[in-house]
Amino acid sequence: MNFILKILLSAVAVIIIGYFLPGVMVDNYVTAIWVAVLLGILFTILKPILVILTLPVTILTLGLFLLVINAGIILLANNLIDGFNVDGFWTALIFSILLSITESILHKLIE
Repeated sequence: MNFILKILLSAVAVIIIGYFLPGVMVDNYVTAIWVAVLLGILFTILKPILVILTLPVTILTLGLFLLVINAGIILLANNLIDGFNVDGFWTALIFSILLSITESILHKLIE
């Protein structure tokens, strides 16, 4: 039940950001749910692998390279899901930051 709630909150965050951020387009609610599910899977499986592979760069940039990894994962989701469109790297980077902030706020409101 907690997993479903997290997915739905992430989908709401994707819809909110898609509405306000130019360069991000989400077709409908079902697409937002698919984006939330795919991002959850990619962040769970792919991100730790990328963090380990890029550890020297991450240490050198004091952790800021993790934002680049997040943007890359969002661009990967952009390529995998029809109906979800992110214009470019910088838009994906801003989307990643706003997604983290929005999800954090929504989780605090639910608790």
